[in-house]
Amino acid sequence: MAEASPLYQTYARAPLRFERGEGVWLITESGERYLDFAAGIAVNSLGHAHPHLVSALKDQADKLWHLSNLYDIPGQETFAARLTAATFADKVFFTNSGAEALECAIKTARRYQFAKGHPEKFHIITFEGAFHGRTIATIAAGGQEKYLEGFGPKAPGFDQVPLGDMDALKAAITDATAAILIEPVQGEGGIRLVPSDIMRELRTLCDDNGLLLILDEVQSGVGRTGKFFAHEWSGITPDIMAIAKGIGGGYPLGACLATDEAASGMVKGTHGSTYGGNPLGMAVGNAVLDVVLEDGFLQHVQDVALVMRQGLEALKDRFPDIIEDIRGQGLMLGIKAKVPFADLLGAMRDQHMLAVGAGENVIRLLPPLTTTAEEAREALHRIEQAAESLMIEDEKKSLHG
Repeated sequence: MAEASPLYQTYARAPLRFERGEGVWLITESGERYLDFAAGIAVNSLGHAHPHLVSALKDQADKLWHLSNLYDIPGQETFAARLTAATFADKVFFTNSGAEALECAIKTARRYQFAKGHPEKFHIITFEGAFHGRTIATIAAGGQEKYLEGFGPKAPGFDQVPLGDMDALKAAITDATAAILIEPVQGEGGIRLVPSDIMRELRTLCDDNGLLLILDEVQSGVGRTGKFFAHEWSGITPDIMAIAKGIGGGYPLGACLATDEAASGMVKGTHGSTYGGNPLGMAVGNAVLDVVLEDGFLQHVQDVALVMRQGLEALKDRFPDIIEDIRGQGLMLGIKAKVPFADLLGAMRDQHMLAVGAGENVIRLLPPLTTTAEEAREALHRIEQAAESLMIEDEKKSLHG
């Protein structure tokens, strides 16, 4: 009998043990190479062991790891200045994760209304199918029963409406509403893209009703869709935005970005983080920006995304009994499967290719943004082989009745 693990049994792990990574590849302890189109769930934005990130981390590790926010941290000032210069924001608060960035965003919105003399305005409208993290507040914001069950009463102040139902959204706005929170592309929800016209309507609704627009770009940001942030495709800007995942390139790092107006209530003592913005994280985050903001990088993402999208559409046409639809934008793509998505995911893993599941029977493809067109074509070939293997299995089952 196998010895019981000392770990919490909260994960359904694949039986794979990786020792190292090189770009888009992961290598197991036994030397097998896997094409990694999960990228740590959109975290390893520049792939594994990117030389510039490794160098930045090693250089900083020789100097200072942690200080706490009792002192000035020059890397924070530099990183925040670069983020604000490249976005809508005027202010940045650094965190260790996406959930913490969302917590900061929620607190910023509530505190804004409080400081304006409206303490009753603390409700935030969110959308069905959303995922905003695993803290008590963010599972309430996401509203999904499977994440809420067993953790006591749902934290108050979050009102869900169906994604895309503007009548329901308008009806949900009350005198207690502080903000609207949305992912421009729902990741966990199944790569559900919010159309640009709805994003623009949300911006107008917030402006007309004195609400703040909060965007969760934890998964869709930092070049993932081919723009620096996904909301740029719709031509609007938020008041507050939570980011993480790709901004650290594998280092635990997040941030809450806001306009001066939206952040005006966040004065000394209202929020804090022991680890947030530590020197190691700032060195890596700045190194990520060096690459992502370089001329031509986002165009590269769009070019490789086009190769992937066209190839996936061709596979959908070729395997209509396996693939129902292709979703997403940039290198945040989804295969909506006709078979159980776990079957296709398993068949892809048999072809030494990694991806990640999502809601609505969707497989997410979230490769490093540094993926080449050649590597994209290799991924398409492996998905094709996986689909073919499922077709053969299905035919065998049919023959044997």
